[in-house]
Amino acid sequence: MTENFEEMLFSGKLYQPDSPDLLKVQSKAARLMYTYNATRADEGEKRAELLQQMLAECGEGCYIEAPFYANWGGRHVHFGDHIYVNFHLTMVDDGEIFVGSHTMFGPNVTLATAAHPILPELRENGYQYNLPIHIGKNCWLGANVTVLPGVTIGDNSVIGAGSVVTKDIPANVVAFGT
Repeated sequence: MTENFEEMLFSGKLYQPDSPDLLKVQSKAARLMYTYNATRADEGEKRAELLQQMLAECGEGCYIEAPFYANWGGRHVHFGDHIYVNFHLTMVDDGEIFVGSHTMFGPNVTLATAAHPILPELRENGYQYNLPIHIGKNCWLGANVTVLPGVTIGDNSVIGAGSVVTKDIPANVVAFGT
């Protein structure tokens, strides 16, 4: 991918994600994710090696239960150290996702950086934009949590199961609901 593509993806501006060049790079990035999802639970070393190749950054001791899904195979995901992810993480990583060390994810968590415009004419033409997600260190996101584009969750915060996080969450709180 050229720098122009990443500038476009990370700019927060509207773009059309169905460009053949963009889709070619995205497809290639996602291939390792499929390999990761085909590993067995007892192949921890192989999984750790694949995470290092797939993610933009992957600290020590990170673990993702397979299967997991990411638009870009994790290419735009930055993990600190000792991240634990339970089954069925979905990362819409068209934009960047930053996760601090010692953070845990319950099953079926979704982190979505991509959004679509409100104007029907723009949606009809396939436009989208991306906003980064920032999750602090030592956080816990319970089962079935969804984090929307542009959200920041502060250090040491807990997001209750089933929550939809639409706005920033400060550090050191327990938040739940929508």
